[in-house]
Amino acid sequence: MKEVLVLYYSVGGSVRELAELVAQGIERVPGAAARVRTVPKIPAASAAESGAPFAELADLEACAGLALGSPTRFGNMAAPLKHFLDGTGELWRRGALAGKPACVFTSSASLHGGQETTLVTMMLPLLHHGMLVMGIPYSEVQLDATRTGGTPYGASHVSGIADDRPVSDSERTLAIAQGRRLAELVVKLAR
Repeated sequence: MKEVLVLYYSVGGSVRELAELVAQGIERVPGAAARVRTVPKIPAASAAESGAPFAELADLEACAGLALGSPTRFGNMAAPLKHFLDGTGELWRRGALAGKPACVFTSSASLHGGQETTLVTMMLPLLHHGMLVMGIPYSEVQLDATRTGGTPYGASHVSGIADDRPVSDSERTLAIAQGRRLAELVVKLAR
C-alpha cells in the first residue's frame, strides 16, 4: 500500500474539506492510502484543535506522494504552511522528496482572490525538492464547466467572504479527481 500525504492548513474549514475530498480520491485507487495531516497556527499550538494530527518531517519523508493545500493569503500560501515547508531543508539536502508526485489545492474568499498564484507559490518549494508536480487536465470536463473554483493548477474553492459557501459539485468533482490522479501516478511509479 502506497501512502499519499494530504498536508494542509485551514482556518475556516474550506481547505480541510478540500483535503478530505482529495483524500477520498486517493482512497478510490487500489494500492493507495491517504494520510491526512495539518500544520499548527503560528505561534504553534501544542496539539491540533480540530481536524488531522500535526505533520512531522517524517510524514513527508515516508510518503509516496503529496497533496498540499492552503487558503489564499493575498495570492500566496498561508504563513503556517510556509513556515512548515521552510523547515524542510534537511529533506531537501538529502533529496528525500525528489521524484515523488505532488499536487496543490486552495480556497479563497472571492473568485479573484488569488487562487492560481497561491497554487503556484505552493508548487515552488515542491519543485525545489525535485517533486513531480501535476495539475488537473481539461480532460476533466468539470474544469471547463465550473463557474466556481477549479483550475488546471489544482483544485480550488470559492468560500465567500463569510466562509459560508458550500463546496460546489464541480469543486467537489475536481478535488476528488485530483486525488485520484495523484494516487494513480503514485501507484504507477511504484511498479
